[in-house]
Amino acid sequence: MGEISLRRRYDEVVETDVYEVKLDDEFLMSSLFPVAEIELARLGLARTAGTGLDVIVGGLGLGYTAQAALEDRRIATLRVVEYSDAVIDWHERDLIPDTAGLAADSRVLLDRADFFGAAMSETGFDPERPGRTYDAVLLDIDHTPRHVLHAPHTAFYTVEGLRALSAHLRPGGCFAMWSDDPAEDEFMAALGEVFTDVDNEQIWFDNPYTGGESSNSVYLATKA
Repeated sequence: MGEISLRRRYDEVVETDVYEVKLDDEFLMSSLFPVAEIELARLGLARTAGTGLDVIVGGLGLGYTAQAALEDRRIATLRVVEYSDAVIDWHERDLIPDTAGLAADSRVLLDRADFFGAAMSETGFDPERPGRTYDAVLLDIDHTPRHVLHAPHTAFYTVEGLRALSAHLRPGGCFAMWSDDPAEDEFMAALGEVFTDVDNEQIWFDNPYTGGESSNSVYLATKA
């Protein structure tokens, strides 16, 4: 998909070090704007019932979603599926101050694998336990269902792809997904064919560069 890099720079606008992930010249995420990544975990787990939860996080990045999920004391296991060895290495070396210690948490497994390949396979996310199901899947990899980082990902955002994912969720389990844009009607319709209680919440946050607010959104859906 390209060369992934972690950049630390001093930002004179906010007068602090900023950590950024880039894929070639494309910005993926920044420590300045973690609000929606955190809300992805909080909103997804808020609609997930039960205790002793087994949760999948698709995409590690700077680690904000995984760290926020671990704040929920009901979490028993958190499997973070990350395609890049380099990203896993950043966390094993604690290079990102805000999420330092994430890799050392006994509940966490950092799994170097293709989230989309696993989601659409019969085996699922745990090769040692084919068909294992989970209480929640929290996804933050592509920019939006239409603006993907890698063309093969597009197959996931269809009814067929979502139906394959749902097979790895327990009844009542939640699928939640970050997006850079507001809700897309076509994707909402696809979610509605597979899941129940489908929603999209717009997440607003302060933007020091514009002096105003910017937003991302979180898709939410529940398996019947």
